[in-house]
Amino acid sequence: MKRIILLLLSTFLTLSVLQAQKPEIITNNKPGWHKIGDAKVDFKTDKDKFILLGKDKYKELQVKAKDAGVHIESMTVEYHGDMKEDIALKSMLKAGGQSRKISLKYPNLDIQNITFVYHTIPGAEGKKAEIELWGKK
Repeated sequence: MKRIILLLLSTFLTLSVLQAQKPEIITNNKPGWHKIGDAKVDFKTDKDKFILLGKDKYKELQVKAKDAGVHIESMTVEYHGDMKEDIALKSMLKAGGQSRKISLKYPNLDIQNITFVYHTIPGAEGKKAEIELWGKK
């Protein structure tokens, strides 16, 4: 019985992760852009890693802030094959704002994960920021 419950739980978790990684195509005048993922950003310095499943190659990335402003301290893209790219993105995004389009050095390599170090900029409403990570193939 325990094995069946464990099997059902692991199947559910696997399907949840796969659903979260399903690309979402931007339909509002930005063809080719796919939503990679999103995350809530804490008020203190936070580190989040977006893990990409499957073979995902992107030419450009862009970060969007929702609900509150966010201060991005660093961004690192790790590719399959032990290649790494540190992106100088030290910036503050206002709520509803977005970063510049970030051209990647290795657009022909599959991305394994993207790591952010950031924090929410405290505002009047006390909301945490949510970021969306978008990629253009």
